[in-house]
Amino acid sequence: MDKKESSEMYLETILVLTKSIGNVRSLDIAREMGYSKPSVSSAMSKLRNERYVEVGENGYVRLTNSGREIAEKVYERHTIISAVLEKIGVNPKTAAEDACRIEHVISDESFLAIKDRLYKVSK
Repeated sequence: MDKKESSEMYLETILVLTKSIGNVRSLDIAREMGYSKPSVSSAMSKLRNERYVEVGENGYVRLTNSGREIAEKVYERHTIISAVLEKIGVNPKTAAEDACRIEHVISDESFLAIKDRLYKVSK
C-alpha cells in the first residue's frame, strides 16, 4: 500500500468513526483498522505534520478541513462503488472490500462517469 492510499484509509476511518461514535481516539482507529497502537500513533504523527488531523490534549483526533475534504471524497467513492457492485450482483462483503481498493486508484473522470450513470439509472 502506498503512502497516499494509507493516508486516505486513515482519514476515511476517522470520518466514519466520528460519524458513528463522536469523539475518536487513536485506540478507536487501531481497533477499527486492525492495526497496532504504535502503527496508528506513527500515522497520526504523519497526518498531523501534513495538517490533515489535529490531536487535542484530551487525545481526541479531529480532521482538519483539508483532511475532511479528502476523507469525504474517499468515503463517497467507497459508498458509490460499493453500491454499483452490489447492484450488479456482487455480495455486499466482497463489494465493500473491492470498493476499498478501487476508491484509491480510480480517476476522477471514471468515478464521475460511474456516479452519473448510477444516478441516471436510479431515477
